[in-house]
Amino acid sequence: MNSDRPTVLVLSSDPAFARQVTASWADGPESPEFVLMKEDLCAELRHDSYDLAIAEGSPDSARITEVLAAGGKPAIIVHSDSFISRCSTKGPLLLLHRAHTWAALVGVLGREILRREQAERRARQAEQLRAAAEAEATLGRYMIEMRHTVTNALTSVLGNAELLLHEPGLPAPVLAEADTIRNMALRLNEVFQRFSSIQKELSVAARESGKNEVSSLQARTASVL
Repeated sequence: MNSDRPTVLVLSSDPAFARQVTASWADGPESPEFVLMKEDLCAELRHDSYDLAIAEGSPDSARITEVLAAGGKPAIIVHSDSFISRCSTKGPLLLLHRAHTWAALVGVLGREILRREQAERRARQAEQLRAAAEAEATLGRYMIEMRHTVTNALTSVLGNAELLLHEPGLPAPVLAEADTIRNMALRLNEVFQRFSSIQKELSVAARESGKNEVSSLQARTASVL
């Protein structure tokens, strides 16, 4: 499925029906991609392959409602009186009587359904991004809070490594290991010092953002007065 343009599935064995459906959409940036499938193949339908289904309901194809309802995707079924008497509506299905204006109504309803689906998808994506950002912020706050504890521990490790390095008579391998411990402690200390710098930068950015919001509010208030 194209991630930029929604996909509309047209279920019908009548090419004229598909032509009328596609003609109800004007070409443009919001125009969807159309996929035509014969209604007798609806049992093989993959529900992740379309955003909206438009089906032609006939007395011999009442099973379409069951297949489309099971997929949970929005669907418009253009039906006749004989069809509506032989099927039941379940799930996100919209039954549209086949009057002389049905094609125009399909276009209007279809565009609105797709706009709503896209808005809900964007809202879900925004919520996922917000949740991820909150998780990262929580981790960052925890690391900043633990900075003092870790720094104190590193100071102790660094001090003991320095004492070992100045201890007379220690074998060369022990001195090499103590030197490695000291160097690693110094590197870790530099990392946690960077956390302190980041914390200060974030505080400054937050203050500047607050000042900008106040200035913007004052400007809007002045323009109103």
